[in-house]
This record gives sequence, C-alpha cells and structure tokens, in this order.
Amino acid sequence: MTEQKISGEYIVTGAAGGIGEAVWRRLHRGGANLVLIDRAFPADAGSAPERVRRITADLGAPDLQDRLDRELGDLAAIDGLVNVAGVQHIRKLVDVSLDDFDTTFAVNVRGSFLMTQWVARRMLTTGKGSIVSISSTSGRMPRMAQGAYCASKAALSQMMRVFGLELARTGIRVNTVAPGSTDTAMVRRMAGAMAFGSEVLDGSAASFRLGIPLNRVATPEDVANSVAFLLSDEARHITMAELVVDGGGTLGL
Repeated sequence: MTEQKISGEYIVTGAAGGIGEAVWRRLHRGGANLVLIDRAFPADAGSAPERVRRITADLGAPDLQDRLDRELGDLAAIDGLVNVAGVQHIRKLVDVSLDDFDTTFAVNVRGSFLMTQWVARRMLTTGKGSIVSISSTSGRMPRMAQGAYCASKAALSQMMRVFGLELARTGIRVNTVAPGSTDTAMVRRMAGAMAFGSEVLDGSAASFRLGIPLNRVATPEDVANSVAFLLSDEARHITMAELVVDGGGTLGL
C-alpha cells in the first residue's frame, strides 16, 4: 500500500524515541518539514536530517509557550501537530507522591494543552490544520498501578474533543490515537516493574487485565501509520475522534 504524502510544516513532541520517533520518521518519508521537540535527544543522534530541526524543551514547563515564541517565531504556517510526549509512574494510587502526580499531569495534560493552544492560534490565521494527540487505552480502561497515568490520558482525550469541537468551524481538525501495549522503552520499563509476561497477550484475571485478541504487541510504526492517516487529507471529514490501536485489547470499548 502506498504511504500518504504529507507535505507542509509539522511539529512532533516526544520525538526522541518510541512512538514519537516513529511518527516523525513516517512523516519525513512522506515529505514533511519537521520540528522535533523533546526534553533530551540521544547523544548519538547525530545531526538532524534534511528538513528536520530539533528543539530541546520541557513540555511540562509553565513558560513553554514563551519558549515556542522564541524558537519557532519564524514559522510562517503550521500544518500539523502531534502531541506524543508523556510520562508514566508505576505505583498504586495510595502510594503515588504528589510530585509524581503533578509531573504526570504537567507533561501529559498541561504540555499538550499548551502545545495545542499555541499551534491552534497560528492555524487560525490560515484556516486549516490537523492536530493529533497520543492518548492511551489506559484512558478508557482502569489499569493497576497506573492510576495517575490513566487519569491524565482520560483528561487528555476529553480535552482534545473540546478543542476539536471549538475549532471545527475554522477548518482545524483535532483527533487522538489511543494505543494499547506498544513495544517502546516506556512499556518495557513498565513490564519490568510489574513483572509482565504472557499476561500482556493472554490477559490476567489477577490484575483485571484483558489480553490482545490479535496476539501481538503493537509496534511504534503501527501507531505512526494511524497518526499519518489522521493528519492526511484522506481523513478530512474526521474530527473529535479517538482511533484505538490496541489489537482488540479493549474489546472495542
């Protein structure tokens, strides 16, 4: 199948690895010019490829928009934004520290809010644009020892629906992608912390977890392809939607 061509200027947060890296590489192959934002890029990343610029920034910082004004004031137009940056702390809610709780919401919710607001204001001048945020099936289903993360992703998904509703008549579309278990460094760390094994695929009654009917864990590229579709003109009549990419792990709920 031919990949969608993606032309124009795009911003991807959380771009240093995992889903964020897969997203920007997919868009780059499609022809996009890219701004990549993360709090740190690997020391061995080398120089940025052609049509790519990198910005190191803390998505949870209250002055994020001021930083964007300074760094990206030269962008004449922005065609798309993908909010990928996220953090997760594996701990039961009764044990979660206030610092960890606040950090989770600062990055997962406030950072995406600030990015979306800043980009949407610039899209309003052109009357077009597409914004996609990476939520999670954890925002739909409760997960043991992931309470703060679940709450933040539920908040993110609902916030993006409201952005989509408010911006719909301006020509700006806003959607989310909700991955299930995906083979990223974050999920591998979680698997180690929670002693995951076959229960990811098969489910676990003890932890109230459903399995994955397709019997495979998603790759970051699976998620990136879904993002590219929602950004493209092929999805021009889709807004306020959440595309679940979980191999059936939430049974269509």
